[in-house]
Amino acid sequence: MNHHLSILGKPYLPTALYLAQQVREMDRLTIEVHGIPGDELMQRAGQAAFDLIRRNWPEATKILVLTGTGNNGGDGFVVAQLALQAGLQVQVLQLGERQRIGGDALANALRYETLAGEWRAFSGELPPDVDLIVDAVFGIGLEREVEGQWAQALVAVNASPAPVLALDIPSGLHADTGKVLGTAVQADASITFIGLKRGMFTSDGPAYCGGIVFDALGVPSQVIASQTASASRLDWRNQRQLLQPRSRTAHKGMYGHVLVVGGDLGFGGAARLCAEAALRTGAGLVSLATRAEHVEAVLAARPEIMVHGVSEPAKLQALLEKATVVALGPGLGTSGWGRSLWQQLLDTQLPLVMDADALNLLARSPRRGNNRVLTPHPGEAARLLGCSTEAVHADRFAAVEQLQQRYGGVAVLKGAGTLVQSSDSAPAVCSDGNPGMASGGMGDVLTGVIAGFIAQGWSLPEAAGIGVCLHGAAADKAARVGERGLLATDLMSHIRRLVNPGNA
Repeated sequence: MNHHLSILGKPYLPTALYLAQQVREMDRLTIEVHGIPGDELMQRAGQAAFDLIRRNWPEATKILVLTGTGNNGGDGFVVAQLALQAGLQVQVLQLGERQRIGGDALANALRYETLAGEWRAFSGELPPDVDLIVDAVFGIGLEREVEGQWAQALVAVNASPAPVLALDIPSGLHADTGKVLGTAVQADASITFIGLKRGMFTSDGPAYCGGIVFDALGVPSQVIASQTASASRLDWRNQRQLLQPRSRTAHKGMYGHVLVVGGDLGFGGAARLCAEAALRTGAGLVSLATRAEHVEAVLAARPEIMVHGVSEPAKLQALLEKATVVALGPGLGTSGWGRSLWQQLLDTQLPLVMDADALNLLARSPRRGNNRVLTPHPGEAARLLGCSTEAVHADRFAAVEQLQQRYGGVAVLKGAGTLVQSSDSAPAVCSDGNPGMASGGMGDVLTGVIAGFIAQGWSLPEAAGIGVCLHGAAADKAARVGERGLLATDLMSHIRRLVNPGNA
C-alpha cells in the first residue's frame, strides 16, 4: 500500500541524469582512482538512508530490512546496524543464496550478525507488525523480469500497510527506462546515490519512487565530471529563471502572433483552450481559424481571441501572413476539412506546433521538417513510430529520440515525466506535473503554451522545455485542492501567475 510520503521540505535534486552503467563507472573511479574504499561508500549510503528515516519517520521503532545478495543489500545491512545501535527493533529478511553475498556487502552482513545474531531468509511472507520497510533487494543492475520468490517478496512489500523506503531505486524498476520489470516495489520515498538515475523520472518511475532524495556520498567532483549526463531534468524552479520582466515600453507587436488552426464541428473547445493558453502565456496576439459555427461562442467567452470562420484552405493565406507561429491540431479532426487545412500548412516556413489530429495525419503521411514541435501522447507517438503504445512505454527515451530523428524539429513525448528531445542535445525530462492532468484539454493547453513562448522569441527547444515545465507547475498549483476533477481551464490563472517573474 503506497502512502506516498511527502518528503519534508523540497529536497534539492541535481539536473544531470545518468544511465546505470555511468553510475557504476563513477563508483569504480571513486574506489580505484581516488582511493575511497567501497565499504566507506556503503557506510555513507547507509548513514544517509538512516538519517532520512529519522527525519521522516521519527515514530518508527520497528524496522524491517529486506536485502538481496548484492551491494544494495550491503547498504541495507548498514541501515540495520545503525537502527540497532539507535535502540530500534530490527529484522532483516534476506532473498537469494546466502553464499552469493560477497565483498563489502558480506563484511556489513557479518557486522550486523555480530551485533544482532542471525538474520533470516525470506520464507514467503513478511512479519505483520512493522513501522517501516527498507527495500534493499535489487540495485541499479537489474535487467530481467523479477520472478519466483523475488517477485513474491516485492508483492508482499506492496501489500503491507507499512511505509517503504527504497535504497538507490525501488527494486524491480529499470534504472535506465523506468519500466517495471514484471513487478516492483512501490516506495513512499527513494534515496538515490552518486548520480540520479534517469528511469526514476519517467515511464513507471514517478509512480514507484515516491519522494526522491539524493546523496552524492561525497564522490569527488572530478568523478562526476568524467561522465556526460545521459539526460537532464527540467523543472519550473530552474526554467522560470529564463523569464525576465518586460520592458516598460513594451507593445503587443513585440510578443508575436499565434495562429491556432483547429476545432472541427463539436471540437471547438480544444481550439479555444489552445488559443487562450497562448494568450495567458504572454503572446501579443492570438488568432483562431476554426469552423464558422464556433465563432460566436468563442467571441462571447474570450473576446481577446481573434476568431475567423475558415471553410477552406485558401482562407488561411491572409492569416498566415500576419502570424509568427502556427499551432495546428487541437480539435482539427481527420475528415476532409481538417485534412485540407493540415495539407495547406505542411509547407509553411513558420514555426509549427503540432498536436492531436495534426499528428495522426502526419502518421499517415510522414514528412520531416525542422521548423516544428511535435507534442504526442504515447498513443499518438505509437502511431507516428508504427509500433505499440506498450513499446513506447517500455523505453520512452528511445521513443522520443526516434520521433525526433524521423520527423525533425523538437519532439515532446507527453506522459508521466514528459520528455523533450531536440537534434543537438540529450533528452530532457520534466519532473513537474501530476496525475490530475489525465483529463481532456490538457494537451491543447500545452500546445498553446509552447506556441506562446515561440511567439515571444524563444527557440523551439527552449519554448518546449519552458512550456512543458510551466504547464506541469500550473497543474501542480491547481491540484492543491485535489487531483481528481482537475480541468484544463483550471490551469489558466496559474499559468498567468507563474509566467510573471517574482511569483512562486
